[in-house]
Amino acid sequence: MLQLARRIGRAKPSAIMLVAEKAKQLKAEGRDIISFSIGVPNFLPGEHVYAAARDALAKDSGQYGSNRGADALLDAFLKHIEQIGLTGYTRANCATGVGAKHVIYNLAEALLDEGDTIAFPTPYWTSYLDIADIVGAKSLLLPCPAEQNYKMTPAQLDEALAQKPKVFLFNNPSNPTGMVYDKDEITALAEVLVKHPDTWVITDDIYNRMLFDGLEYYNFVHARPELRDRVIFIDSLSKTYGMPGWRVGFMAGPEVVAKAVTTMNSNHITNLPEVVTAAAIAALTGPQDVPQQKNIEFQGKRDQVMAVLDAIPGVVCPRPQGAFYAFPDISVAFGKSHNSKKIENDIDFCNALLDAKGVACVPGSAFGEPRALRISYTCPTPQLAPGLQRLQEFFAELT
Repeated sequence: MLQLARRIGRAKPSAIMLVAEKAKQLKAEGRDIISFSIGVPNFLPGEHVYAAARDALAKDSGQYGSNRGADALLDAFLKHIEQIGLTGYTRANCATGVGAKHVIYNLAEALLDEGDTIAFPTPYWTSYLDIADIVGAKSLLLPCPAEQNYKMTPAQLDEALAQKPKVFLFNNPSNPTGMVYDKDEITALAEVLVKHPDTWVITDDIYNRMLFDGLEYYNFVHARPELRDRVIFIDSLSKTYGMPGWRVGFMAGPEVVAKAVTTMNSNHITNLPEVVTAAAIAALTGPQDVPQQKNIEFQGKRDQVMAVLDAIPGVVCPRPQGAFYAFPDISVAFGKSHNSKKIENDIDFCNALLDAKGVACVPGSAFGEPRALRISYTCPTPQLAPGLQRLQEFFAELT
């Protein structure tokens, strides 16, 4: 009997996309739906990005490109990360991919053999666990509940690294929580990392430009430069520049790792298209007014979301300071009912909220924290207040 590979049995569809598709279907059926589900920035890049793409299309060579990424794109990326203090890297330290998710998958293939362990904090971005499962790695989860502001402590990290995982994967600012580790917190974690030299460190920091309240981005390499030999920094155009569909991701790290990812590209994708490359270069090197303005807008939306969540009795939500997510603990609703529908868990809550109020959120269990749900506040501004009002009404109607 013909069978699929065992790894397909370990692969799961994205829980985030399942919620987004359900919301889209209900909207197509005529329902008034407000989606707080999918993490797309909901703005477009500046006109200079499209002008560069059109020019590249007119001059398209139709040829294969570099497996690593075009020199001009790598140079633009290097200048881009110099602005956040990541200096001293060269093209040989870099590689590109079809989005940051593709880069992370390539890293998993390049660094993890079947049976190896990858450690990361919970809540986590849902694809971390799925990618680990697909490549046959074991996941070591570090629970970081709302009671500790969804942040990992140095003691937790030390205990995890004592188990000698092959890879430690870190996300700052965080998806799904929006939490940001500040300079002191990063420094304390870096001190622990130095003590455990046998673990690769991946910092998935694609929201590094989306920081609020005057915070500045800080990396383990800033705190302890000797970690450069095993820290791999991930970045992307998707969130900062409103270009998720263009699919451009980057890594900067040790040469041996960048070479391995480049080799994976040679077997997976060959190269990024010329038009996409031109648009990416324009985004990185051109005017930065759109992403800067949007960051200010997102901070204002964060404030709106927190004002409502803080007013709902029993809901606990550590204050996010980056990205565009809030991750409230809504377990106060468990055991209650809405219109005779019993709510036993986060999935029941999100289904009841969508059915009753037309508001789509992603259950926290998709991110390893079943007491919570994720709110992505990137929806059009006129929808935010009504959506939050519906959420507040839903809680008020629980019995």
